[in-house]
Amino acid sequence: MRIGTRGSPLARWQADWVAAGLRARGHTVELVPISTRGDRQQVGPIGQIAGGDGVFTKELQRALLAGEIDLAVHSLKDLPTEPVAGLALAAVPPRAPNGDVLVSPQHSVDELPQGAIVGTGSLRRRAQLLHRRADLQMVGVRGNVETRLAKLERGEYAALVLAEAGLLRLGLERHISQRLPKTLMLPAVGQGALGIEARADDEPTRAVLAQLDDPDTRAAVTAERAMLARLSGGCLAPVGAWGRWEAGRLALAGVVLSVDGAQRLAAELVTDAAHAGGSRSSTAAELGRQVADALLAQGAAELIDEARRQGA
Repeated sequence: MRIGTRGSPLARWQADWVAAGLRARGHTVELVPISTRGDRQQVGPIGQIAGGDGVFTKELQRALLAGEIDLAVHSLKDLPTEPVAGLALAAVPPRAPNGDVLVSPQHSVDELPQGAIVGTGSLRRRAQLLHRRADLQMVGVRGNVETRLAKLERGEYAALVLAEAGLLRLGLERHISQRLPKTLMLPAVGQGALGIEARADDEPTRAVLAQLDDPDTRAAVTAERAMLARLSGGCLAPVGAWGRWEAGRLALAGVVLSVDGAQRLAAELVTDAAHAGGSRSSTAAELGRQVADALLAQGAAELIDEARRQGA
């Protein structure tokens, strides 16, 4: 089975994890590194790269459709919600911690000096931090995790905000200064989860990959992705979401912010999701749409359009 993956250390870790799971089930695998436009173009905000959404996934999807690979491993937060004809999300393995963390000589966001420079390539993180601390100077940062940490070491930033899952997977958790509470920072849609794509008509491969699927994680991210799709936000919008199971019920919190963080719209709902097949998936998707509708009723579309106009 040929596994398509980006070439960064984190992407390779994710692909190796999937490969190990397949080998443990008796399959022979080969990793096929594929360079994406998001990897090649390291200057400027991701949102300003032509094509915007999908800059880390489109080349993998093309290779999959062309039959050059049998499956593609994505960070699910990078995978656009709009389906690609001929492809299917074959597995969503168990999710890692999905939150964001502060990496800084200071111990917390509140301890950062007045006007401190904070590096993040995410409009979602930028807006939520500015909502808490309007004095912070938010500066874009690109590159893989190790590159970003090196820039912090050189003093280019007072702090970085990164995904906890990436640091844990690379064995770099020692750099974490603060795990940001969800009340301050809701994660990106799908953050901490992997998405494994296969061709829709490749039933043998999809049957194998189904063994790696985690139903609870899939339901949670299905709700998140349905919310984002209803908002028409795309992967790069100032939108956060947190789907999780609480006492056997599926809960979803969502936020949409203005680019400057001054406005923050929030909504949260809980549903009794069925525990079988399609009904569970459809219930999760409906929960996502209901949370999105609650945000849209508060004016979320205007904030998302503003971010799109600014090319953030």
